Parts: sequence; C-alpha cells; structure tokens
Amino acid sequence: MQEIEVKILEVNRERIEKQLMALGAQKLFDADIITLLLDTQNSQIRNRKDVLRLRKQNGNVELTYKKVRVNESVKVAEEYTVQVSDLEAALKILQAIGFSPTEKMEKHRISYAVGNVRFDIDKYSGEFGFIPEFLEIEGAPDDIKKYAEALGYQEKDCLPWSTDELINYYASKKGRS
Repeated sequence: MQEIEVKILEVNRERIEKQLMALGAQKLFDADIITLLLDTQNSQIRNRKDVLRLRKQNGNVELTYKKVRVNESVKVAEEYTVQVSDLEAALKILQAIGFSPTEKMEKHRISYAVGNVRFDIDKYSGEFGFIPEFLEIEGAPDDIKKYAEALGYQEKDCLPWSTDELINYYASKKGRS
C-alpha cells in the first residue's frame, strides 16, 4: 500500500476537530498507541530512511515496514503491514534475527476521515512529550492540499517530514540532541 502524507505542526486539536466535523468527517479512532521502532545493530533501516515498527493500538498489534521516499511536497512510503497476535512474541522473533528496538514511542491519536483522506491528530507522551500536538493528512496530493486549505493551512505549512525529522526539529528547538 502506498502512504502519501504531510505533517502540520502545532495545531489546535479542538479547532481542527470542529472544522473536520463541519466538513462531514467521521471519527475513526481515539486511543493511545505504543510504537517500537526496530533496526539492525549497524542502523541499516535508519540509514535508508526507512522504518520498521511494531505497534500496539486498541489491543491490536501490527508489524509494518515503510520504504520511504520524499518529494518536495509530500512524504511517500510503500507500506507493508501484517497483523500479529502477540507483541512480545513478535519482538522476540525480530530480535532473534538481528533486529532490536531503537526507540519506544507513546502517543494519543485521534483520527478522522473524509472520503479517502485521513486526518490523524497526534500528541506524544513520555520521552517525546516535548513535541507539540500535530496533524497528519494522508491521501492523494491534491486532496491533501484541498483539505489543508479548508482547515486554514497553506502549502508551506504542509511538511513532508518523517517521524525522525519531527523529533530532530523539536529536539533542536528545545536544546536537545
């Protein structure tokens, strides 16, 4: 599956939710997510700017590999996901073949959809709680632009950033590294 998305930083969740409801959006999800990012000892996945993650949300566990490409206006990733029944067992299998967790991330996500466009409002907690709430819009590039404008954002506000770029941006703003 192909994922095409942008991030919009430092959003007002209440305002965004009201605007999405006015656009006829349906609420899809409102829960916490735990994500483990995995890599080899020599960072093969990170060096390619790809992502291997094990994620738990609402009792469901999935393993995802994202082969990431970025163009000027959107982040594009070929995404391969499989459901697994047990996070700990999946983690042990991955560790046995040379992968280990590099980061554990916790966030609260609220998701909406209008047609084929998905809107995720994320707020990290724990180690990454210093990152302000942000919005991801996922869909076709023209739809992303259309709905970003409908929500009051300009093209310059729509960033084709990976999670690493988001973390690095706010870490440097806060004097972290």
